[in-house]
Amino acid sequence: MKLIRFGEEGCEEPGVLLDDGRMLDASGEFSDYDEGFFAMGGIDSLQEWVKDGCPGGTEIDPLARLGPCVGRPSKLVCIGKNYFEHAKELGEGIPTEPTIFMKATSAWSGPTDDVIIPRGSTKLDYEVELAFVIGKTASYVDERESLDYIAGYSTFCDFSERAFQKEMGGQWTKGKSADSFAPMGPWLVTADQVPDPQKLHLWCRVNGDIRQNGWTGDMMFSVRQLVSYVSRFMTLLPGDVIATGTPAGVAMGMTPPQYLQAGDFVECGVESLGELAQRVVAFR
Repeated sequence: MKLIRFGEEGCEEPGVLLDDGRMLDASGEFSDYDEGFFAMGGIDSLQEWVKDGCPGGTEIDPLARLGPCVGRPSKLVCIGKNYFEHAKELGEGIPTEPTIFMKATSAWSGPTDDVIIPRGSTKLDYEVELAFVIGKTASYVDERESLDYIAGYSTFCDFSERAFQKEMGGQWTKGKSADSFAPMGPWLVTADQVPDPQKLHLWCRVNGDIRQNGWTGDMMFSVRQLVSYVSRFMTLLPGDVIATGTPAGVAMGMTPPQYLQAGDFVECGVESLGELAQRVVAFR
């Protein structure tokens, strides 16, 4: 099952993408795909609604804007340097434990929304990632049970301003959190449809040219490990998002670096989870 959210920014309504390609409005039955939805077993209820033929559901205009596939989460947790070749291209050493950083949830963005170059930016970068959504409260989770805590998976791009991140001191957050820097979607694929999250191809194209071409099996720390590890340090709430890191090929790792400019077109995809497609625009 694929969950979508549609409508104007900040006013999105929940819907589903059916196997026949139709998008149906689910707002008559569900208020949003948010913490309450996941906490109250919303996935099971939504599946039953779909099996019953989506009573009361109306078709969504195919040209409607799709927003991020879940409501703005309480936490957006990111994992850095989780692919060996990416860690090497950054030249910052190989982590012995997962590198955790936070991304402001105000960066939340839809799968085809513009990526806005922040004021003063000189080094805008892209990072395609597999992301997953927590389905129930997770604290000190046993690794063997980790996948039971996942509601679904989606495509994510961790946009970064490298000068803000690397050259201004302090932590990475200020280079990761500008408005539009956290697009996710176009849909959330429920966990039952992803039998092994470590067997997915992921890629990123800039202006049609392949920049990243990876495999989630190359993660140094698997999805199963990440749920357990992150839940040691914070309680993960239903609807929280964890982005699992990016493969090699980012702009900063190229010689010379090829950072994004206004007018560039960025496409990110994860096998079976859909693609993001976004234009880079100057700050207005």
